[in-house]
Amino acid sequence: MKKIKIGKKELGLKASPLALFYYRQEFGKDLVADLISLQDLRNITEEDFSSFDSVKLLQLIYIMNKASKFGKEFPNFEDWLDELGYIDFSDESWMTVVMEEAKSGFFRQAKDEGTK
Repeated sequence: MKKIKIGKKELGLKASPLALFYYRQEFGKDLVADLISLQDLRNITEEDFSSFDSVKLLQLIYIMNKASKFGKEFPNFEDWLDELGYIDFSDESWMTVVMEEAKSGFFRQAKDEGTK
């Protein structure tokens, strides 16, 4: 689990099977498919925002935040967005942490103990 700060809030993020379920339940889409489409975030550093989907990124963060709070009351997406207050998309540091958590949680490779 990782933590990021967006706007006024510090958020825990947990990329887990529960997050996959929540994403499908909440947004009617597959999280991994949407995550793969977000891989073009690299273009932001080149100042090409044409493929950037800010809402999709926020949906990913919302779901991983919700998964980190399993068993606790959690706001709906719209209320959660309102609680953030503001978002600085020019701050790449939190976007990097989000993508690292997603990658480590959803794209782990099983390693054989006998293999180096």
